[in-house]
Amino acid sequence: MNSKHLETVNRIRTILIKRQQTLAVAESVTAGMLQVAFSSADNATEYFQGGITAYNLGQKARHLGLDPIHGQQCDCVSAETARALSENCCSIFSSHWGIGITGYASTVPEKGITELYAYYSIAADGEEMKSARITPPPGEDDPVTIRYYYTNTVIAILLDILTNVTQKKPR
Repeated sequence: MNSKHLETVNRIRTILIKRQQTLAVAESVTAGMLQVAFSSADNATEYFQGGITAYNLGQKARHLGLDPIHGQQCDCVSAETARALSENCCSIFSSHWGIGITGYASTVPEKGITELYAYYSIAADGEEMKSARITPPPGEDDPVTIRYYYTNTVIAILLDILTNVTQKKPR
C-alpha cells in the first residue's frame, strides 16, 4: 500500500472513530486486500471489526448468507452477491458499515469468462447504500494489479460516501 492509499484509509478511520462507528468487509475477488488496507490504519482496532474472504459458493452461502441457487446461477458474481456480502457482514461483525466485493481478476476461459469486472456494495447498518460494477483499466491483465485497482477504487468510494453523506446515528 502506498502512502496515498494509506492516507485515504487513515481519513476513513478518523471519520469513523469520530462518529463512533465501525467497518467490516466481506470479499472474494480482492482476496483479503481490503482487510490488509483497513488493518494498516493507525489504531485500526478502534474502527475495523475485521473481515472474511470467501472464494467459493459453499463458503459464501454458509458464512455470508448468499442464496446458493442465485450463487450457482451467476458463479457468485453479481450485484446481488455483493449486496448480500456487504449487508450480512454488518450483522456478522456487528459493524455499522460493510463492504462486499466479488468479481473476476483473471479470465476463466473454461467458464466463458473473458471480461474482467467486479461488483461492490457498501452497506450502512445492514442496508445497501451504494453499489456498482467496476472494470479494470483497458489492457490491464495482471491479476494482482487488478485486485489492487478494485481495492483502491472501493476505498476511494467509501471515503467519498463518508465525507458527503450526513452523519448516520450509531446503533
